[in-house]
Amino acid sequence: MTGSDGPHREPGSDVRAPGAASERAREEEERAVEQALALVGGSGRSDRSGGSGEPASRSRDSRGHRGSRDEDLNAGRSRDPHVDRSRDPHARRSSDSPPYDDRDNDDRDNDRFDNDRRDGRAARANAPAPGSEQPPLPDRTLPGVPAKTSPPPPSWDRARAVAARAGRGRPPATIRLTLDRALGHVLAEALGALADLPSFDTSAMDGWAVAGPGPWAFEAGAGLLAGRGPAAALPDGTAVRIATGARVPPETTAVIRSEHAHVDEARGLLHARRSVVTGQDIRPRGQECRSGEQLVPAGTVVTPAVLGLAAAAGYDALPVVPRPRVDILVLGDELLNAGLPHDGLIRDALGPMLGPWLRALGAEISGPRRLGDDAGALRDALTSSDADLIVTTGGTAAGPVDHVHPVLDALGAELLVDGVAVRPGHPMLLARLSPDGPYLVGLPGNPLAAVSGLLTLAEPLLAGIAGRPAQDPYRALVHAEVHGHPHDTRLVPVVHRPGRAGGRDHVAPLRYNGPAMLRGIAAADGLAVVPPGGVRSGTEVEILDLPWAPATPWTEGCFT
Repeated sequence: MTGSDGPHREPGSDVRAPGAASERAREEEERAVEQALALVGGSGRSDRSGGSGEPASRSRDSRGHRGSRDEDLNAGRSRDPHVDRSRDPHARRSSDSPPYDDRDNDDRDNDRFDNDRRDGRAARANAPAPGSEQPPLPDRTLPGVPAKTSPPPPSWDRARAVAARAGRGRPPATIRLTLDRALGHVLAEALGALADLPSFDTSAMDGWAVAGPGPWAFEAGAGLLAGRGPAAALPDGTAVRIATGARVPPETTAVIRSEHAHVDEARGLLHARRSVVTGQDIRPRGQECRSGEQLVPAGTVVTPAVLGLAAAAGYDALPVVPRPRVDILVLGDELLNAGLPHDGLIRDALGPMLGPWLRALGAEISGPRRLGDDAGALRDALTSSDADLIVTTGGTAAGPVDHVHPVLDALGAELLVDGVAVRPGHPMLLARLSPDGPYLVGLPGNPLAAVSGLLTLAEPLLAGIAGRPAQDPYRALVHAEVHGHPHDTRLVPVVHRPGRAGGRDHVAPLRYNGPAMLRGIAAADGLAVVPPGGVRSGTEVEILDLPWAPATPWTEGCFT
């Protein structure tokens, strides 16, 4: 940003003149840095991104807070003094949208976030591995050599795409489960009909099977019932009682419903009260499907209706993808499992919430396990896990007891996503512990920030592992002005409302949407994806549905 004292430049950032000369100068400067660092036994390039030679891609708070961090609002913007900001078409004017001020939602001490993330990364690079007795490495920053800045974090939609692609990285396994155990799984193969449905001509109604024109002679008796073997052919001019689902006798012209027939008991004749159409109220063989016809495609979630169709088609077991196995690790010495908060201790809100939420996303859960702020316990839990995904809560920043990054570094994990340009929850991360090992989603410790991480990284990752097809996004009108972050996406709890007087259905944003709050999301049935800069009332926004029923009427007026 610029001010009365001229252009502002972050410590360690370099101001370069445009043009080829600047590019050559930058390359010469980087070579000089590499040579200088080689003299002290180090390398100028971080290898924590899986050996790519690129620095890790996200900042974290160096003060140990687990909550959402408010980055420098000018992070990623040009600080080149040669650029005239008044002529920059991408520079946002104050009249473009309502000003963003999330200091009621994010911590107020985050204005130094860009500096802190560099300090925190340097501290982790120089610190010994967890459990090591070696002293920290010396500071490798050379006097007069500008520090390299980290690239900006990926956008919200880009981070989701990375998570979804990671989940689809390996072909899903296939198991066969009996119908009583298959509910909620995803079909690994398409279901084809094993027989015609129905497999014989059946009566669609209780009534009379008749042959030829009426009136029809009949004999007293129970008639034809469902579940019986084939009956003899029905001669012209005769009728027989028939129950719903019973096999229709050969040569039957139609079925007359009981309420549409008049029985003359004295003469033993049946009369139709309405005209009779050939084939009426008969379900012919193969009406629903023929043998071999596809009933349900692969990737379909097994619902109760799918179970019923599969049973009708003759299946006793279904080929499905195993549920992704998830371990939940809750970090933090300040968390209580029961009782009221006291003496600086707070209740653990994420442990009770994450298990049911992940089960609703189709996962099989173990835990949660509460590890506190113990790097050794965290490392042991990661190396001993046989889960497909490990979810951690808190510890993703760069504070003195935030151990997630150092432990991942020590294990040689590959960071796929290291921070996301989203509020709340931007310190979230996605890592792969080994090529064949589990994934790890690191959630921020603040509850709504953790929800943001679940929907941004865990949900698409689990969908990919489970073989679920990607869901088409949908949009809805928002009936309120929603402030946005200048550069990052915001996820805002909303509730659906029906339109009035023929108006369109819409969503209403809810209050209590700070990163440490759950009151808003508890009343919500979705999250609105608010682009940078915010939206005005009447704008369509993308909606992320929550995996449970819509909010109940008592939420009206309480949170909107």
